[in-house]
Amino acid sequence: MKKNIKSLCVSMTAAVLAIACLTAAAQKKDPDVGGAPMYPNKTIVQNAVNSPVHKTLVAAVKAAGLVDTLNSPGPFTVFAPTDDAFAKLPAGTVDNLVKPENKDTLVKILTYHVVPGTYSTGKLMHEIKAHGGTLKLKTVEGDDLTFTMDGGKIKITDDKGGSAWITTANVYQSNGVIQVIDSVLMP
Repeated sequence: MKKNIKSLCVSMTAAVLAIACLTAAAQKKDPDVGGAPMYPNKTIVQNAVNSPVHKTLVAAVKAAGLVDTLNSPGPFTVFAPTDDAFAKLPAGTVDNLVKPENKDTLVKILTYHVVPGTYSTGKLMHEIKAHGGTLKLKTVEGDDLTFTMDGGKIKITDDKGGSAWITTANVYQSNGVIQVIDSVLMP
């Protein structure tokens, strides 16, 4: 009897350790963004302020008064243009957009980069395939973004025909996920 109990305890301990190892392996670390660590227990804004490649986006979010919104429970998927993406815009565009008199336009552009819910690249790819190769998602701004795949990568097309690619995928936050993109999308 004692031998059976001891054997059972050893088996249970091994099973618990195996489950712990599998759980740890399943909890992958979020990718760094611009060399900065991202933390899944922080909000979208809390992580974005630490990203060295999202200074322009953070300044724009502050100018638009969207900090509280992006710190709320969500969940949101933010397609976050890098500083290099903003630099592709015509000279003076960003400086003009962050002026108080252009706040409504800035809010419209920024909320066009946000989709309610959590969309990992795996979920996006699944939905693109399920919808015949093209997926449309309604943004917080109210217009649609169009998603397609090319060579295993996800392309996002805006209302004006411009496009962006997801360059750093699945940066999970406490209130959603960030998908880093290489261009600014326009409603």
